[in-house]
Amino acid sequence: MSEESIEAGAAVEEQPEVDTKAVEESQMASEEAKKAAEQAKLAKKFRLIAGEEVLLTKRPSTFAFLNLYLLGILVLAVHLMFDFKPGTNSENAFVDLLATILFSSGGAGLTAVMLFITWMNRLVNVSTSGRWVTVGLLIVSLAPSITLLDDLVHTVSGIFTDPVGGFIPDYQPTLFGGIFVTIYMALVFYFQRSFHYAITSDAIIFEHSFLLSRSHRRILFDRISEVVVARSPTGTLLGFATVTVLTDSGVGIIEESNVPVIPHSIPGTTDHEGDSKAEKAGKGILRSVVGLMTYQRTIRTIRPDPKHCMYNIRKWEKAKGLLNEMHKKNSQSHLLSDLKKTISDTAHKE
Repeated sequence: MSEESIEAGAAVEEQPEVDTKAVEESQMASEEAKKAAEQAKLAKKFRLIAGEEVLLTKRPSTFAFLNLYLLGILVLAVHLMFDFKPGTNSENAFVDLLATILFSSGGAGLTAVMLFITWMNRLVNVSTSGRWVTVGLLIVSLAPSITLLDDLVHTVSGIFTDPVGGFIPDYQPTLFGGIFVTIYMALVFYFQRSFHYAITSDAIIFEHSFLLSRSHRRILFDRISEVVVARSPTGTLLGFATVTVLTDSGVGIIEESNVPVIPHSIPGTTDHEGDSKAEKAGKGILRSVVGLMTYQRTIRTIRPDPKHCMYNIRKWEKAKGLLNEMHKKNSQSHLLSDLKKTISDTAHKE
């Protein structure tokens, strides 16, 4: 074989190595460009300062607000129950009578059951007992009664003159219940995705954007006094936990004190000297009814605030470890130790 053939063969063998190296360099450049673009996007979202880099981002777990989703499923199940009207073949006559009254009263029975669920949800002071959830439940509860009121107006007005009303269609529990729950579930999912957390090279950032509400909180690592991890039974089973960063000012937790409505503070129900016995009795009954409907047991509790903590996140160990590492690196004691070590080394050299 000639020397030229040998050199040509060697060149062919060396060519794949050159191509592989070029491909690797191209891939590295592409990854770096992608990383830089992502960092630029995160810097804009979390409003980073010059030279700051995002080290970790987190959102609440898919099951973080499981209780809100379960409440929606319960509301849908109640609507389906009233649409299919289960039989009343119980051996207990009282149960049969109650079922007959509920399922034979049109939308009134559904309204009664939904109002009871709304009241109980408000009474127990769980995480679904908030103002907006309660208002939504009240809207769903009273919706069936609108059709009944429309039918009543149509019937009564037809006795004296031309009928008025009757243009609202009959309330169909499955249809309207499905619409309400779909809207509710979409809002819960949107609310869940509205929280975004980031650990950067300089601070921890909590970002929240829901409908017209906006909040942005930035906590420097040297302000952190404690990192707390809380895992509920559901979180232990599903693998998520809440990482709360506490500061000297108490950021990271909210303290709630729920106080029941005082019946005597209801406008128009205060007793006066000139009131008759009948008027006093009427006001007393009204106070009792309103007080019962708005009653909420009084508790004082501390709960993690999703706006100011890493609420129910997955792979929480990594977030906690990074927070502890950055806190140690930026804490005053660590900086003083470094300064002491530097002075000591300088003294030994001299």
